[in-house]
Amino acid sequence: MVTIATSRLTCTQIAESDWTFFRALQQEPQVMYYVADMPTEEEIRAAFESRLPLWSPHSPHWLCLVVSEKTTGKKLGVTGYIHRGPDCAEVGFLFAPEAQGLGYGTESLRAVCDYAFREGGIERLIATVTAGNFASRSVLEKVGFTLEQELHESYRLRNQLHNDWLFGLMRNA
Repeated sequence: MVTIATSRLTCTQIAESDWTFFRALQQEPQVMYYVADMPTEEEIRAAFESRLPLWSPHSPHWLCLVVSEKTTGKKLGVTGYIHRGPDCAEVGFLFAPEAQGLGYGTESLRAVCDYAFREGGIERLIATVTAGNFASRSVLEKVGFTLEQELHESYRLRNQLHNDWLFGLMRNA
């Protein structure tokens, strides 16, 4: 089971005991505003179950890590990556509203990227963010991602087409 630690955080592979937290995160309108329309309970459960199998480098499913404070054990969010090619992976992260703006996203994403490059055999990481999500953009840029492209009207959210920002980070950047 994958565990990644930073100075303030412990990131552990998601487990069945994390269901209540995962569901609450996916049902939080502020968290999901730029991510997706509000999913049904069945969609949330399917996403959760798809992340539960034990993960190892080159697994076909998300490495989904629950991010917790080291000192209190309080669950703050989730982060991780999924392979999109032999040596390319997409990163993602979601944090509870009370955990946003405190540097947890940046700290945990930096650790995930280091892990992907060091242990996962990844050469390139990518991220897709709905245009307008400046908080996520800031996290990515602090970690070293650069905006590579903007796809116009590529994502339907809240019954409107939105642009997507595509970010990339190379192993030796």
